[in-house]
Order: sequence, then C-alpha cells, then structure tokens
Amino acid sequence: MACRAHLSRHIHGALRKEKYYLPNFNGEEFLVNDPSTGEILSTVKSASTEDVNFAIADADTAFRSGVWSRLPPIARSKVLSNLARILEERIPDLAVIETRQTGRTIHEMKAQLGRLPEWLDYFAALLRTTQAFVAPTQGSLLNYVQRVPLGVVAQITPFNHPLLIAVKKMAPALAAGNSVIVKPSELAPLTVLEFAGMAKEAGVPPGVLHILPGYGPGTGIEIVKHPLIRKVDVTASTQTGRAIGSVVGSNIVAYTAELGGKAPIIIFSDADLVAAVNGTAFASFIASGQTCVSGARILIQDRIYDKFLARFLEKVDTIRRGMGNPLNPKSSMGTVISSHHLQRMEGMVKRTNGTILRGGEPMSGTSDLDGFDFSKGSFFPPTVITNISVEDELWKEEIFGPVVVIKRFSDEAEGICLANHCKYGLGAGIWTSDLSRAHRVAAEIEAGICWVNTHHRNDPSSPWGGMKGSGIGRENGIESLESYSQSKSIIINTARAEVSREMDDWFGSTEGRRYG
Repeated sequence: MACRAHLSRHIHGALRKEKYYLPNFNGEEFLVNDPSTGEILSTVKSASTEDVNFAIADADTAFRSGVWSRLPPIARSKVLSNLARILEERIPDLAVIETRQTGRTIHEMKAQLGRLPEWLDYFAALLRTTQAFVAPTQGSLLNYVQRVPLGVVAQITPFNHPLLIAVKKMAPALAAGNSVIVKPSELAPLTVLEFAGMAKEAGVPPGVLHILPGYGPGTGIEIVKHPLIRKVDVTASTQTGRAIGSVVGSNIVAYTAELGGKAPIIIFSDADLVAAVNGTAFASFIASGQTCVSGARILIQDRIYDKFLARFLEKVDTIRRGMGNPLNPKSSMGTVISSHHLQRMEGMVKRTNGTILRGGEPMSGTSDLDGFDFSKGSFFPPTVITNISVEDELWKEEIFGPVVVIKRFSDEAEGICLANHCKYGLGAGIWTSDLSRAHRVAAEIEAGICWVNTHHRNDPSSPWGGMKGSGIGRENGIESLESYSQSKSIIINTARAEVSREMDDWFGSTEGRRYG
C-alpha cells in the first residue's frame, strides 16, 4: 500500500505540474492501467483537435520569437545539463511509475532510466563542440555554412520504453533549437508528462515543449498532418510508420521512423557457450521481448545445436521460476503491456506449425518467487519454438513479446541467408570467437545495428535505426542532431568594389563571363 500511495502522489503531482504546458484538454478521457494487476493508475484527457492546433501555434510562436531557437548554443547547453541533473534526482520515483504503467520489472527500469541523463549531457556537449564550416568556394567568395533549427517538430513515442525513447528524441530536437510536440503512447504516458515539468524547472522556455496525450488515430494524426510541423519522428510498428509517412510525404517535411524488427541471433559453433546462452536470453527476454531489436529468431550452428538448446532451455526455466511482482527487485521478467496484446500473442503462437518447447500460453496461478497472483495481469512466460518454417507467421511477423523461434544452420553462408530472410532490418546479433568471421558476417547482415558477442547495448553517440521495412533515418549521435536542423549557406562577395562592379554586371560585356 505504501508503494501505491507513493506512486499516486507522484502521478497526480505530475499532472498538476503539466498544466504549465498543457491547457485543459477537451478530448476524450482514457485510463492508464497497471498491466500486472489491472489496477487503474490514472485518468488522462486526450488533446482534441483544438488543443493540438493551440499547442502547435504556441510552439510556432515560441520558435519565431527566438526565445529558444536563437538562444546561443552554450545557453541551450546549460539548460540541457540542468535538465540532466534534475532527471538524475527523480530516477528512483520515475522508475516506480515506469514499472507500474508498463509492467516491466523495477530492476530493469532503474537500470534503463539511470542512463537517460547521458543523452541530455551528450547533446549538451555537442552544442559546445559542433562548429559551422567554410566551404571551399571558388573565386572571391566566402561561403560559410551554419546549422539552423527546423521549427516545430513532432515526435510520436511508444509504450515499451516510454521515457527512454522520448528522451532520445527530445534531447537532439531541443539541442538544435526546435520547438517540440510529443505524443506519448496512451498506454504509458505518465513519465513523459512528468518530464515536461522537469524541463520547465530546468529553464526550457514556455511554448518550447508540449506533451499532448491521446490516441494515435486521433491526437497523433492531428499533430503529424498540421501544416506548421516541419519534421516527424516516430517509433512504432511498420504499419503505423507507413500510415504516418504517407501524411508526412504529402506535407513535404522531414521524417525519421524507427519501426518493426525481427532480429536474428546467429550462434556459431566456436562461440563461448555460456556467454552465448546468457546473451541470447538477455537479447530475447529483456522487457518481456517488447523491443524492436529483441532476439526473435535464434540461429544455431549444427555442431552445437543440441548442447546450446539444452542450456538455453535451462536458462528459460530459471527466468520462468523467477517471475513475480514487477516491483520486486528479484523478479526476473514482467508483463506484456495489455490484455489485448496478450491475446494477440497467444493467437500467433496457437497458429504456428512449429514445436513449442516452453511456454506458449498466458500465465495463471501464483508466483514461485513471491506468491504474486498472475491471473489478474498480462503475464506471458518466455516461450521457445523449434521446427519452424521460414514461411511461418512467427518467423516473418513481429510478435513483440517473449517468444523466440529457433532454427539450425550448417555453414556461414546459410546462417547469413537465414538471418537476412526477413522484411525487417533493425538489429542483429552474432556470437563467435573468430574475429575475422565477426567482421565478415557483420558486413553481410542487412541490419542498421549489429552486435557481436553482446546485445541491446546503446549509447547516445551510436547511430540507431533500421534498413528495409524497419524504417528510415537514425537516432543518436551527430547524425541525429543534424537531422533536427538544416544547413544554411551564406555566400559573401569579398572582392574589391571595382572588381565587383564588373563581375556582377551580367548585362554588360559578356567576354570571359563566368556564371556561378
């Protein structure tokens, strides 16, 4: 009860603080639930069309005023650094809220949120070090190139890493000088709402950051189709990314989309077996498999197939026995996001022609770890399926849950072929002790992120994004900062006046005239 009362105070406090950024919304109400218990955490009002129009106009006014967009980079850097320190102080409280609204375990959320200040610090540092440049223009011309912000940008963020992905997007957008509109997932908006209050406290000016909660087909579409929006950045399913992309394309604005994935994990016979088993379990079951780079297709070389599978199943059994209350620091894995998602997963597993070795059905009964009642929550155990065809739905489609399919391969060429036999290309993993093979195979894998002997490792400086159906554009790094700005060429004639008079008298003598 103490935890619930503590969380309630923070949730309601967050909503009070956000009135600075959020007017009294006129849209429909929606509930935010704890997927581990079904308990209602909060009631939130959606932003209506009128609310969206007001917020974007306010953001545009703030942008044109220059209160943030024309602030010296070092001043914006200081605000982002302040925000990083404020966020650091709030991490223990935010981790509880994150666990309650997502069903992910508290030790996962503390570890994940503990790194978020790094994104703010990184882009604050880039502002102090990134410089304009002078182009090598011919003739008596000085051409210097600046980066200028885009204007009002929109960000659509998902439920699986609510604050992480929002901060990954907001940090470069704010650093570049834009005004930012964020629509968090209606399933898990609470920590993103909290963040807006922290931004105000850190010194982000009024109007520069608006958090607009609501549903994608309502609030989301109203935001992305608005004519004042100059860039849309979305993390979502490939289907949603295509739908938003068609709207963005008609408005001729910038677009970054991190979409679906079905990451292959290729385990070669020379891999360290213990490390590969542990790493593959981490790749597959962290966040209950609800990440776009989850290890969903495990490819094991013939010579170690039986040995690896036996040890992997032992690891899966350990994870299953360790599941309990997500707020228990010892709990190994939490829930999926909702009962709707649970039913979708169960349906996909039931339709497979593969052999289910572990899991496969929603959990009921009580936890071996702490007696927690699974029956009221959206718990699905780690699930392992073998003997699967590459035409099976579970091989081809993203399930977004703790379900893996396993297939054997004989040689390097077959492993690469199976890994690339997929419409997605976001993440991939390779396990081998052969350095030459690691580089060789990584070069052939069709994915924007390729890990060798590890998985899920991320850094503010590491470009993050997909190939094929997994999206376009990149988060993180200098590439991300530049995607939230545009180059502006300023060309100055440095010739003496008498030379300039002749040089620019295009309609005078044409002898020796050079254009451009």
